[in-house]
Formats: sequence, C-alpha cells, structure tokens
Amino acid sequence: MTDWPILSTVTFLPLVGVVLLLLMNGETENGRKNVLWISLITTVFTFILSLFIWIGFDSSNPGFQMIEQHSWLGTGIGYHVGVDGISMLFIILSTFLMPFCVLASWLSVEKRLKEYMIAFLILEVMMVGVFVSLDIVLFYVFFEGGLIPMFLIIGVWGGANRVYASYKFFLYTLLGSVLMLLAIMAMYWQSGTTDIAQLLAYKFPPEMQTWLWLAFFASFAVKMPMWPVHTWLPDAHVQAPTAGSVILAGVLLKLGGYGLIRFSLGMFPVASDYFAPLVFAMSVIAIIYTSLVAMMQDDIKKLIAYSSVAHMGYVTMGIFAANAQGLQGSIFQMLSHGIVSGALFLCVGVVYDRTHTREIAAYGGLVNNMPKYAVAFMVFTMANVGLPGTSGFIGEFLTLIGVFRANTWVALFAATGVILSAAYALWLYRRVIFGALEKDKLKALLDLSTREKIILYPMIALTIFFGVYPAPVFDATAASVDHLINSYSAAVQAAQNVALSMK
Repeated sequence: MTDWPILSTVTFLPLVGVVLLLLMNGETENGRKNVLWISLITTVFTFILSLFIWIGFDSSNPGFQMIEQHSWLGTGIGYHVGVDGISMLFIILSTFLMPFCVLASWLSVEKRLKEYMIAFLILEVMMVGVFVSLDIVLFYVFFEGGLIPMFLIIGVWGGANRVYASYKFFLYTLLGSVLMLLAIMAMYWQSGTTDIAQLLAYKFPPEMQTWLWLAFFASFAVKMPMWPVHTWLPDAHVQAPTAGSVILAGVLLKLGGYGLIRFSLGMFPVASDYFAPLVFAMSVIAIIYTSLVAMMQDDIKKLIAYSSVAHMGYVTMGIFAANAQGLQGSIFQMLSHGIVSGALFLCVGVVYDRTHTREIAAYGGLVNNMPKYAVAFMVFTMANVGLPGTSGFIGEFLTLIGVFRANTWVALFAATGVILSAAYALWLYRRVIFGALEKDKLKALLDLSTREKIILYPMIALTIFFGVYPAPVFDATAASVDHLINSYSAAVQAAQNVALSMK
C-alpha cells in the first residue's frame, strides 16, 4: 500500500476502459454487447479498487494520507493528490454509483452507445479527481472538466428539450466557476503556493477572505445548487437520461458541498463566520420554497429534482453551523442523498423504460402488478422523507441538532421541511403506487427484472444498513471533522480578539 499509487490508479483506471471502447465498433449487435461489458467491468473493477482506499485509511489521522506528488506545471503547481476523512467516502460514492449507471443504460440507450459510455467513464475520472486533488489548480481542472461530459450526456442523449437544458446547465456552472478561477489566482499571488494543505494553514487577511469567500461561494452555490441559482437543476434532471440524473444528483451536486467544507470553511473561516447568517437564510428559503414547488409538480423527475434542492439546504446549514454535529450531519446527508436520490431516479427509469412517460397522472395502482418495485420505491421514498431506520434520518437529524446549537430559529424553520418533504413524497407514492389498476397500458407492466433487482437491491440494503448503523461513516470522518472545527474555531476566536483589542 505504501508504494502503490492507489489514488492515481483509481482516478485514471476508467481511461483504460475509454481506450478499449475507442477500439470497438459499437454499431453492430456484438459491438454493443462488448461496449456494455467493457464499461461494466471497468466501473466494477474501479469500485473494488477504491475500497482499498478505505481499507488502508487510518481513521485516527486527521491529516491527508496516501499522498502522491509530482511536478506538473513548474514551480508552485504540481500533481498532488491525497485523501482525508472528509474526501475519502465521496470517492467510494462516486465509484459505487457508476456500475449502476451502466446497468441502467443497458437497454435504454439506442444511439451512439460507445460515445455515451466514453462520456461516463471520463466523467468518473473527473469526479474522483476532484476529491483526491491536493493542488488547487488540479482541483479546478477536474472540477471544470466534469462539465464537458455531463453537457454532452444531457445534450446528445437527453429528452426533447435537451439542448436548452444542457446549455443552461453549462452556462450557470461555468459563470460561477470563472469567479473561482480569479480567486485561485489571487490566492496564489498572496500565498505563493497552490498546495491545498499549505493554503489551509495560511492565514489570509480578513478583508481578502471576504472577497475570496464570495468568489468560491458563487461557484459552489450554483453547483449545489442553492436558492436562487437552482433553476438549472430541474431542467437538467428532466432532460437527462436516467443514468445522467443518477450521477447529477448522486455526485455532481456534492462537489459544491465538498468545496464549501474544504475551501470556504477551511481556508476562509472568518468570512464563513461573517456570512453564516446569509447562508442560513438562503438554506431555509430553499428548504421551504422548493418543497412547496415540489408539491405542485406533475413530472416525477422534476419533483425529485426540487426535493434535492431542499435536501441540499440541510447540507449548507449544517456546514455553516460550524460544529461537529452539523458538519458530520452534512457529510452523512450528502452520502445518504447520493444513494437515495440516485435510487429514486433509477426507480423512475424503471417505469419510464416501460411506459415512456414521467407524468404522475399516467400512473396509479402499480402495487397490483409490480409489488417488488412498490417495496423498493417505498424504501427510498421513506429515506427521502427522513424516516428513522433509514439513512435519510441520520443526516437530517444531526444537521438539525448542529443548527439548533448555532441558531434556534433557523432550526425551527428548517424543521418544517421534514413535514413538507413527507407531504410531497407520500403524495407522489400514493399517486403512482396505490389505487386501482385502471389504465390499460399499465396492466401489462412486468415487475422488476433481474437486472433491475441487481441495481436496486444493494441500494436498499445500504439505505437501511446506514440508517441502523451509521458508525462506519462517522468513524472515518470524525478525526478530520474535529480537526477542521478546531482550526475554524481558533481562527474565528483570534479574529474576534483582534477586533476587540482595536476598539
């Protein structure tokens, strides 16, 4: 483990699959099968290798581990990767979801299958690269690089309005990231380094922290997405193919939350403390407003997309509560949401592949001829609501405790989101699953196939397992979270002492 570059191997292994796919003829029937199997084997093998990162990870060490460092762009900028307790589990989440995306696309993608799989494998490289990067320029390259394959996945293989949705997704996220690039340049001029570990230890002047925080926040708020820059997400989800929605909700939204923890909280603690009330206000509005909007949707994917915005509101609140419970809850909520929301979009894909409609009114009574599907959909719906015994409860409960310690009124208003989420989620479930099976085209629908069981059953198991026994996640993140909170509190206290001494 000490000599094996495990992080680089996991990051770039999907490119081996890309090379093999480029050599394939994906137009023939045998060619399509080869493309699918190469993609599946590559993603499964990448996931298995990523588990060795967890196996070899020392959870008692709050610092970065498994470090690899090489010169790249000359003095000050290098290829530098490593993991800590905050980033490690997001790598596992990214590699875990990819095989399910391949399986979900097994029958549904009819055109340009080879190019479709190549886009997903390159996207996997970019996602893992974000979480392993310990150089801020390298982070930016991976962070922005993920836009291109996702833009193509939505724009080429999406729905009827795919071009509009893909351009809206691209322009929203690119605009925020331009400001982040300017901030990265300013940080390099100020500190003389792009090394993230050194930047975390560097004390930026409070006035500079304010502008840097705003620039980074502009990028991460769009990526999350936070209200009011969330409007690209419902369009992107509705138009994206099923696997695209899974990765978009499961991982890409988490890049924003990870960035807020790593950069906003870690590098700009004084500014984070100053702007915390703003984030609380935006988060509460997101939770209540988007939950109400979700109730009014007639498209299943759009309803789940708005629910994602609401759940990300809990994440941002927990992060800026800046205490151990809030931050642990936010990380757990992101991991749980990655599994649960991804599974919900997979559930939508199951019925969409059969009926080719996402209209809620087109369904009803599916429990009568699809009982296994009804149980799977129920588990993920309950987790989305935050029912005790599911992973969704742990994250929401902890974030609310953390926010309650920071601001009681914010926690009170945020708690209404639990009620609202139950309202729209149970309404959706009742309309789709319960009732009489009256529509003729629904009567011939078959229950879950073997392929669909392979996709959904592991996610059901993880949702319940982490809802009952969340300790593995907390054990992995505890040391890094405590170290970050202690550094944050010390920096804020020092700034307050300086401000008092100047009065």
